[in-house]
Amino acid sequence: MEDIKKIEKTEGRGHHGHHHGHGRHPKHRPMWLQTTLRVFEGPAAKLGLILLIIMLVLCLGAPLFTHYKLTDMDLMSINAGPSKEHILGCDSLGRDLWTRLLYGGRSSIALGILGSLFAAVGGTVVGLIAGYFGGQADNLIMRFCDVWSAIPGMLLCMLVAAVLGNGFVNTIIALGIGAIPNGARMTRGQILSERSKEYLEAAESINVSKTGIMFRHLLPNVMSPVLVGTTMGVGTTMGVGATIMQAASLSYIGLGVDPLKPEWGAMLSAAKSMFMKYPHEMLWPGVFIGVFVFAINLMGDGLRDAMDPKLRK
Repeated sequence: MEDIKKIEKTEGRGHHGHHHGHGRHPKHRPMWLQTTLRVFEGPAAKLGLILLIIMLVLCLGAPLFTHYKLTDMDLMSINAGPSKEHILGCDSLGRDLWTRLLYGGRSSIALGILGSLFAAVGGTVVGLIAGYFGGQADNLIMRFCDVWSAIPGMLLCMLVAAVLGNGFVNTIIALGIGAIPNGARMTRGQILSERSKEYLEAAESINVSKTGIMFRHLLPNVMSPVLVGTTMGVGTTMGVGATIMQAASLSYIGLGVDPLKPEWGAMLSAAKSMFMKYPHEMLWPGVFIGVFVFAINLMGDGLRDAMDPKLRK
């Protein structure tokens, strides 16, 4: 009897200890939390996050970091280089470049993020439908995507922007629409590899709706490559960095957001004719674009590594 009591006590302690440590053991954390923590384990991703936070704080809190307004003009400092009054110099109308870069970052960053999201959502939905239904629907969608992809991305972007005209929303549509076919192909490939899994057969056997299977069962299992693609453009999808570069290119040729509003690409475009005389007016928007794209790519590397199934073990 004493031996039995000892065994029961031991089991009780073990059981109690198991529950006590349940919330703290890394393997018992939710998958999203494990992934988020793993993203920032590497020094590169940490650097990317720090740069990203600095740029977001500067742009969103622009009035705190400059005492000039967007409309302020210093007629005595037209095209002037960096000075104590204007730390990055002035443009051709005597407007403070530092101020315009901070406010312009709001448009550029929003265009990059929203343009990529538009492409990711569109590509994911199209790929889900093609991959899950298969057959004629798949063939029809994929042939349409082939024709869509035959037009170079930048040319399609320019065509859409020219048809829709200047404007923030129109530019987002123009940026995202060219990347949808590549996102659809990537999502479809992931869906095809998941279609033979047992959990789908189980869901179908209990009469889960097709919409439920696609969005509640399939989509969460193919989100990793979609998220990585949205962040840094892996798998021929267009990442945030590439979208910002394309937005800058559109603004450079006069097809982006309202030319009167500050935006990094538009600032580059405005300064191109005077580059040889006043290089600082093109240099600083280029530096801001480069730093932001660099930070996003570092974050994307960390996200890709964190979502690698081989590293989850």
